[in-house]
Amino acid sequence: MEDIVYLDNAAATRLDERVLEVMKPYLFDTYAVATSQFGYLPGIEAKDALDAARGRMAAALGATLEEFIFTSGSTESSNLAIKGVAMALGEKKGRHIITTRIEDFAVLYSARALEKQGFQVTYLDVDKLGRVDLDRLRSAITPETILVSVQAANQEIGTLQDVAAIAELCQEHGVLFHTDATHSFPRVPLDVRQVPVDLVTVTAHLIHGPKGVGGLYVRKDTPLGKWMDGGFQEFNLRPGSENIPGAVGFAKAVELATPEETARLQGVRDRLIERLLQVPYSQLNGHPTLRLPHNANISFRFVEGESVLLHLDMRGFAVSTGSACFSRSLEASHVILGIGGNHERAHGSVRFTFGRFNKDEDVGAVAEAITEVIERLREISPLGKDR
Repeated sequence: MEDIVYLDNAAATRLDERVLEVMKPYLFDTYAVATSQFGYLPGIEAKDALDAARGRMAAALGATLEEFIFTSGSTESSNLAIKGVAMALGEKKGRHIITTRIEDFAVLYSARALEKQGFQVTYLDVDKLGRVDLDRLRSAITPETILVSVQAANQEIGTLQDVAAIAELCQEHGVLFHTDATHSFPRVPLDVRQVPVDLVTVTAHLIHGPKGVGGLYVRKDTPLGKWMDGGFQEFNLRPGSENIPGAVGFAKAVELATPEETARLQGVRDRLIERLLQVPYSQLNGHPTLRLPHNANISFRFVEGESVLLHLDMRGFAVSTGSACFSRSLEASHVILGIGGNHERAHGSVRFTFGRFNKDEDVGAVAEAITEVIERLREISPLGKDR
C-alpha cells in the first residue's frame, strides 16, 4: 500500500511500529496466560503486564483499575454493555432502552436483538446535524427505562454528542448511560470523574493499535450481567484467555495519540473541507465544528458514491462511501437518512478520515483528484443533465 493515499482511518488504521515493539515480548517471550495461581514466573509476568496495561487504560479515562475490562473490540464491548444491563435489570427494574437512529451497528443490532426478547426500544431522531435533542430524550425516559445508549461521535458524519449533558440527564432520572466512544477515544477527551457516564466502549484499531482488542469502562457498582459463559477472567465479566499483547499495544497506542497530533489532524481536516466545498453542488454532512477532528464527510450531487470511490481508487486514493452498493445490507447510509437526507444525498456521500501517517500534502492531492473525478462523472451522468 505504499503508493496508496489511505483516507479511511475510521475503518482501520496502520499499526504503529512503536506499538508493535512493545507487543513483541508478549508474543514470543512472556506468552503465558495472565495468572499467578499456578505459581510460575511467566504467568506472573503476564499478569503484571496485563495489570499495567489496564492501569494505563483506566487512567486515560479517569477510572480506577477495577473499572476497566479488556474485550475483543468495540462490537463486543457494546454488546456486553447493552445486553449486560438488560440481563441485570430487565426483571428487576424495567425493559425499556433508549438509543438513536444513527448509532453504529453493534449498538443498533444489540437493541434489535433485545426487542426480540420482549424489550421495548425507543430510537431517538436526531437533528439535521446529527445531534440529540435533550428535551426529546427527557420525554422518552419512563419509569421502565434502564439504559440510554448514545454514541460519543458518529462513525460516518463525525458529529459529536454532548455526552456530559446526556450523562447528567440520565443520572438525574436514575437511568444508566452507555456511550460508544469507538471513534472519539482518546482524541476527544472523556474524564469519567467529571462526566457521570456508566459504561464506555473503546477500541484500539482506530488509533494505530492492534485489531482484536477493545475495552469497556464499567463504573463501580454498575449492575452488569455476564453476557458470555466461560471462566472468571476480567472480573468475571469477560471469560476467555486475555489478549496480553493486544492489551499492552492498546495502552501504548493511547499514549501515542497526543493532543498535538489531534490538532494537526484537525487542521488537515479543515483544509480538506474548505477545498471540497468549493466543488459545485457539494454539502458537508454533520456538524461544522462539533465533529471528530479527523473526519470530513461530503455529499456530491449528481454522482454516485461508489463511482467516486472506484475512480479515486484507480488514482491511488482509498476513501469510503455511504452508497448502498458498498453496503452488504444493500441499504443507503442509515446515518445520512437519519439526519433528514434523501437517497441521492446518501448515495453521493464520501467519507475522508485522516490518521497519523497521512501527510499534509495529501489534502491538495485528494482535493485535486476528486474535483476532476466529480467533473468527469457529471459529464457522463444522466443525473446532472438539468443542473
